Amino acid sequence: MSSREIQVVSGAVIAYRLFDIADTIDLTKAEELWTQQQISSAVTRGRLVSAPPKALAFGVAPLDISLETVAVRLGDAEVRAEASARLYVFGVARLALRFSADNLSWGDFTRRLNAVDQVVGPASGSDIWKGLLDQVLATFRAALVKPPPTMLEEDYLIGVVRAFDVALDAETLQQRIDLVPLLSGEDRPLSEGARRELLRQRFSYYTDDLVVLTWDRAFIHEPRGDSDVMDVLDVANARLLEMRYYDQLLRTELPRMYDLVEATQRARPLLGSRRFANLARRLYMLVAEVTEVREKVDNALQVTEDVYLARIYASALDLFRVAAVSASVERKLAMIRDTYAALYEEASAGRAALMETAIVVLIVVEIVLVFVHP
Repeated sequence: MSSREIQVVSGAVIAYRLFDIADTIDLTKAEELWTQQQISSAVTRGRLVSAPPKALAFGVAPLDISLETVAVRLGDAEVRAEASARLYVFGVARLALRFSADNLSWGDFTRRLNAVDQVVGPASGSDIWKGLLDQVLATFRAALVKPPPTMLEEDYLIGVVRAFDVALDAETLQQRIDLVPLLSGEDRPLSEGARRELLRQRFSYYTDDLVVLTWDRAFIHEPRGDSDVMDVLDVANARLLEMRYYDQLLRTELPRMYDLVEATQRARPLLGSRRFANLARRLYMLVAEVTEVREKVDNALQVTEDVYLARIYASALDLFRVAAVSASVERKLAMIRDTYAALYEEASAGRAALMETAIVVLIVVEIVLVFVHP
């Protein structure tokens, strides 16, 4: 192994912050709003660069917007970061800050990424994200359908290298650079087991590219400059955020549902069946709403033939535990469906009993009338 430290000729550090800002976003309306209010900054629909449309495509292409650059202090220097936003139809807004990282040694590149994390990462308490989010909300408020009272968020950090000072294949590159401090954010040496776990999710398509994924960070070496891997990670994070939102929504709804069922059961018999029917209808609408949005989220990225990006996408979903959160949502939906079915049966039984009572009353009235008016 050469003792000379490898140099990053062209690279960047990209910090992502995702927010759930609505049940859905009318992207056509959002595009119109942006066009009306902006003069120089264009708006585009997201598309995958290298993957053929038949192999990998967005279900509904998101809206990409370039925002004004943001001044950020990294150490003793003030740098300007390129800011952008992406809007997904299922209600997620992804904000991004891109920091240039050209002409740095590998050690300085790692320190640049960790410095970005300290300044705008989840533990920083930075107001930068709030300022960008307020700008997006103010611009696109008319396109947001049912904004939530509180917003969940996710974050992700990516180190991207387009060119080193020497051309290396993926295997040699991993021998020349230590990815662990970049992926872990730790200065102290990690155990061998921890190192193996951090480097477990590694992918290469050509001999000279490399992608390494972890829970909250990634390293991408892509000499051709393609952005598809970043787009795939973006969608995986958006899916996680949406599943977390609906898991929390249903977790809050279940106790309220049980209280409503108990209150309905205490209602007067004549009104009970109607109240059961109304509550069943409300639960049915909730299940339908969540199911519809889940389908949009699940189809956010349609993977058919691009095996390489499909593997990265599946690994990201696994790392982010999207399946576990989705399963939790499905269990809660199943409980609500069962409650809906029971309420519907109760309402039907109540209506049948009321009809039987009405028939008996009519028969009695007819008998009485026969004796009163022979």
